[in-house]
Amino acid sequence: MEKTLWKHIQTVKNQSPLIHNITNYVVMNNTANALLAAGASPVMAHAKSEVKDMTGIAGALVINIGTLDEYWSEAMLIAAETAHSLNKPWVLDPVGAGATPYRDEILQKLLQYRPTVIRGNASEILALAQSHTAKTKGVDSTASSTDAVEAARKLVQHYESVVCISGETDVILDNTQRLLYLKNGHAMMAKVTGLGCSASAIIGAFIAVIADKTEATAAAMALLGIAGALAAQQAAGPGSLQMQILDKLYNLEETEFDAQLKISRG
Repeated sequence: MEKTLWKHIQTVKNQSPLIHNITNYVVMNNTANALLAAGASPVMAHAKSEVKDMTGIAGALVINIGTLDEYWSEAMLIAAETAHSLNKPWVLDPVGAGATPYRDEILQKLLQYRPTVIRGNASEILALAQSHTAKTKGVDSTASSTDAVEAARKLVQHYESVVCISGETDVILDNTQRLLYLKNGHAMMAKVTGLGCSASAIIGAFIAVIADKTEATAAAMALLGIAGALAAQQAAGPGSLQMQILDKLYNLEETEFDAQLKISRG
């Protein structure tokens, strides 16, 4: 699989898919820059009058509920319904799942449109699976990614989505019983806002052009994790880390990727 993941990274750069993001306004700039650096083409659109058309022309849709409100919720539901009806791949990033009843209500509605990929931290995945053991601290996880594997399996079984639990170890599982562990990245990445949101957006770019959605998700997470690990070697702190990650997403070499990749199967 290792060589295949690098080929997927090149496929995104070569095809430059258009990715429609309905995301939170804290991270719009970060997300768009991460997509551009990875080789994709971002569009941020949440007007109810155009999200259906925008989803129709995009290669994939990414929905991130970070700064949820009533208007954006309606736009998200229209876009998700459109993606589902067109059989177009889409990513759900359940930011802050479990924090408030309103957030959970919108997430349950979005899940009915069967996201291709669900990416969240362990607390979010636990909450999404309606586990009562999850505690969400804002958008930060109070659980480790491996704690949420059983909850992720419930989501996979019910919605047939690929589920990615991000954390110190990223865990990816699907409805074919594949279970992947990725141990790339760096602890300083947790000090930069929106890198999880960027991960979801990059997954959107990969599932837009790669048939195997599990491999696509693994390639996206490996790319960002390795970029983060290499960037941390040059960064003086979170500010320069963010800049260095963008540079490394853009100029990562195959030899660097091969040397850094830490992937195993469960």
